[in-house]
Amino acid sequence: MADKLPPLSLYIHTPWCVRKCPYCDFNSHEPGTHGFTPRDLPEAAYLDALLQDLDNDLVLAAGREIQTIFIGGGTPSLLSPAFYDQLLKAINARLPFANGIEITLEANPGTTEQERFIGYRKAGINRLSLGIQSFQPDQLHSLGRIHSGDEAITAVTQARQAGFSNINIDLMHGLPDQTPQLAMDDINQALALAPEHLSWYQLTLEPNTAFHSHPPVLPEEEALWDIQDTGHQLLEQAGFKRYEISAYAAADHQSRHNLNYWQFGDYLGIGAGAHGKLSRIDPNGEWYIERRWKTRQPDAYLKRTGDLRGFIAGKQLIKADELPLEFAMNALRLTDGVSLETWRANTGQPNAMLLARLQSAEKKGLLMQMPEKLRASPQGLLFLNELLALISDD
Repeated sequence: MADKLPPLSLYIHTPWCVRKCPYCDFNSHEPGTHGFTPRDLPEAAYLDALLQDLDNDLVLAAGREIQTIFIGGGTPSLLSPAFYDQLLKAINARLPFANGIEITLEANPGTTEQERFIGYRKAGINRLSLGIQSFQPDQLHSLGRIHSGDEAITAVTQARQAGFSNINIDLMHGLPDQTPQLAMDDINQALALAPEHLSWYQLTLEPNTAFHSHPPVLPEEEALWDIQDTGHQLLEQAGFKRYEISAYAAADHQSRHNLNYWQFGDYLGIGAGAHGKLSRIDPNGEWYIERRWKTRQPDAYLKRTGDLRGFIAGKQLIKADELPLEFAMNALRLTDGVSLETWRANTGQPNAMLLARLQSAEKKGLLMQMPEKLRASPQGLLFLNELLALISDD
């Protein structure tokens, strides 16, 4: 049955960071001691836990190749090249890697140096995602970042010298005290570094963050629209195609890992708080999806090593009648949309169910009318939640 299933990726979560940023709602934790160094992190114990976690999930991936790997956090670049060298070799001993596999590591410019970049590249990591967010000192300070604009520029230069030919830069806009000109300055500085990919997204005040509890003063709505329109034009003119709501890529450099998410592919998730999604076909040919998530707190996750119950904190089965919405939540983020054949292949459902739910969205101008393809309109991309609500209100 493996040939009937969508592509399979692997997500690996690294939960530690030097400092919790006030906007961050990811599963990231400052180590318990002040003034720690990366040497203080429990690399050996975490390596053992990750591999046991993967071993427990292998039954879900029998006979399938790993197409992409994404190592996120937290701050994965706190862990050593030797850690990733051992980890990737051990994973490959358990699961076959596809030819040309994409392996991405997230890195914080405040935690890197050229020797580390060289070591990461030798370990097999071939794509780097640098969390820069801004090059402006005032904006970096307000975001709680530990690097300067100059250090961000140095990090990109060092990564190139270490042999990375596929680099993403994360930038944020709509920041405290950010004018449209400052936002464009950030884009221009990023473009001067010639990355292959740019993630450019608006700051949002997420629940359970310091910014949500104590909101900063953000640009007015008119300034936000100006930033979005001008920034989009600037990136397009520089040859970066917007292929997802907040993702821009040079030709042939889209994030294959993230595309697998948005095209409703499968992924294993290992590490503290990692999430996974697996398509399953039971002996009767019934199609369903299982989502599972892992123990969130790093200390608790490490304590599960050797526990017969494994690292799973929860599971959820997605029923057949829920699959169209599950698919649309991901696929409609893509600016080019997705074919109905991709939808059929990833949900095992007939077209009629989804198409019936989309009629009202088309009438409201949130969905483009394209034969054999689903595509949100420009208005639909701006108001994706409204579009999804129309789909779910069957």
